[in-house]
Amino acid sequence: MDWNPAYSWLVIALLLSLAELTSGAMVLLALGVAAALTAAVTAFGLTLPWQLLSMGIFAGILVPVGVMVIRPRFSPRGVAYGTTGTGVEKGNHYITLKRDFDNATGIKVNGDFYRLRVLESGETELPSGTPVVFKRFEGTTALVMLYQPADLTRQDDNSHRKEP
Repeated sequence: MDWNPAYSWLVIALLLSLAELTSGAMVLLALGVAAALTAAVTAFGLTLPWQLLSMGIFAGILVPVGVMVIRPRFSPRGVAYGTTGTGVEKGNHYITLKRDFDNATGIKVNGDFYRLRVLESGETELPSGTPVVFKRFEGTTALVMLYQPADLTRQDDNSHRKEP
């Protein structure tokens, strides 16, 4: 079997598609598909400048489609990747968890576990299920405050009923 330039484009397509497994951004997969389409064009006997032009056209179409149309379909709804630590979580309420392998106390923010420290006391161990309010990150530690429900006035103070 003689080596054909189309085989080179197929090898490039395979390598780009395999490299996509490490990123998940759909850019390398789009480039891999563009290289595979360029291999199909090369099979018609086009010269290198036409091959490069077709690769550019295919990539120019497929990369935006892959990033803006296909990638969002693989992301769970409501999760804003890349925003953890920017302050968008400030004031959110979380329930503490215990990590299985080391029994560390923490909270899950966007699916990731973060150890916690209570701002008022510096405490790092809380019972599982304790409600907390997230304040900020310090390194990889979530700084939280214990959740204090709004001070509710007692029923007896508001009652218009008179005791006998």
